[in-house]
Parts: sequence; structure tokens; C-alpha cells
Amino acid sequence: MPASDANSATKTAFVFAGGGSFGAIQVGMLQSLAGHGVCADMVVGSSVGALNGTFYASDPTPKGVDRLAAIWRGLTRHDVFPISWKTMLGFLWRRDFLIPHDGVRKLVDDHIPFRNLEDAPLPVHIVATDIITGDAVVMSEGSTAAAILASTSIPGAFSPIRYRDRFLADGAISSNTPVRVAVRKGARRLIVLPTGHACANDDPPVGAVANALHALTLLIARQLVNELENLGPDVEYYVVPPLCPLVGSPYDFSRTDDHISRAVQVTDEWLAQGGLEKREIPHELRPHEH
Repeated sequence: MPASDANSATKTAFVFAGGGSFGAIQVGMLQSLAGHGVCADMVVGSSVGALNGTFYASDPTPKGVDRLAAIWRGLTRHDVFPISWKTMLGFLWRRDFLIPHDGVRKLVDDHIPFRNLEDAPLPVHIVATDIITGDAVVMSEGSTAAAILASTSIPGAFSPIRYRDRFLADGAISSNTPVRVAVRKGARRLIVLPTGHACANDDPPVGAVANALHALTLLIARQLVNELENLGPDVEYYVVPPLCPLVGSPYDFSRTDDHISRAVQVTDEWLAQGGLEKREIPHELRPHEH
């Protein structure tokens, strides 16, 4: 049964967290949800979750999600983080950002059919951060590319995006898992798709960008737990369990196929065990050791 059919008066939102290359995990979750007929009335996303959520909104069907999985399986780190000696020299010269936005912009232009958010088949709400004030900024209309570029702009790695007289950066700074945004937009039933974090690594990731992304995934998990614990009783929420144990780096795209396949299996098992009937926070999101 589609999620929105459970109660015709209840709007269901898919809420997509951020997490770099761990966004592949959300794709496996989506494949399982779509395969079981679970769908949404709106999409709310931040960082890589903005990219996944917007693509899902363009074709919220099993075939559409399968296309998203095929795109992810073909991605390399250079497609998203195109660092070369030229970009390094540019960084040293300008001293403002390391990575150009070209990779993410190409993904949006090549694979998302609507140029403005208001033209999406499902309502889309993308969360970014005003880099000056720290406020969360929600984009529900206007340029799709600008909104996604803003929400995925990791400070220090990407330059902020100028958007309507504001300078916007990654949503992780203010609200990476935009639970409260979904509620403000009218959702009373949330299905949250977290990416999780590398909970089973023996050593920290290698490299500045890899470490920054790893730190963001830890922040995301803490924010998500805090936001869910503070929701009122009038809001239903269901959190798809992230992968655990999880190793690697959210800067590494070599494990994409494994992440998708494992996420399909975990989500299938969660659904079979009544996951959409349990208002609880998975233990995988809380601090734990292996």
C-alpha cells in the first residue's frame, strides 16, 4: 500500500539526509520502498539527499528508482569531486574553494528533467544554509540546479552559491536531516532515509575532503536523533535503518554497488518486520562501537 494511502488526510514526506557517497545507501532504500509500493506526497532533502530526493520526485516509480541506481553505479569520485592539478592551482591562487561545481551541475543537467523545482511531479523542498547567518534556507521553487548546488556546497571544498541575495552552503551546517522542514511543509507522516556513518572504521579517512565529509556524517546522525526525539506526538515518523557495520569514506565511490545491494536487503527486512508501524530511532544512528 502506498504510504499516502494509509490515511488520506495525512501527508507523507520522504526525508533525505546528506552523506556524500553514502547517498548510494538511500538508493537501495528507495528501491525496496518503491518495490513494496511505498511512496510519498512530498520530498525534503539536504546535501546529497537533495540530489537523490529531487531525482526521485522526477519519477517516483520503481523504474525511476532503478534508473537512479544505474546512475549511481556509474559514478566515480571525479564525477562529483573533480579535483585535478588545475583545481589545486586555482585553490592556491584564489584561496577560497578547492572543488568546482561542474560535477554536480552536470549530474543535475543530465538527469533531472525539470529546470525549476515547482515543475517537479512531487513537491520538492531543498534545505541549505545561509553561510553568513547560519539560518536554514528552504528552496521550493526556482532553479533546480542552483538549489542542489547550494545544498551540496561543503564549506571550504565548494564555494557558496549566490541565491536571492544570500550566500548558501551545505545544509549540514543548519539542518542536514530536515525533519522540522517536512513538518512545517505539512507532512504528518515522515519516512526518513539516513545515510548513516562509517561506524566500523579502524582509522580516520585519509585526506582533507574525506575527513570533512566523515565529520559531517557524524553531525548528521546526531542532528537526526535530536530532531526526532523532539517531535510532537502528532507526527508519525519511521526511520529506515542505515547500514551497520559500515566502513569506508563518504568520499569513496568504489563501494556503491555493495551499499545499494545491502540497503535493499536491510530495508526489505525492516519492512517485513513491521518497520512502518514502529515509531522508533534505530540503534544504528546512536553512538556505538564494534
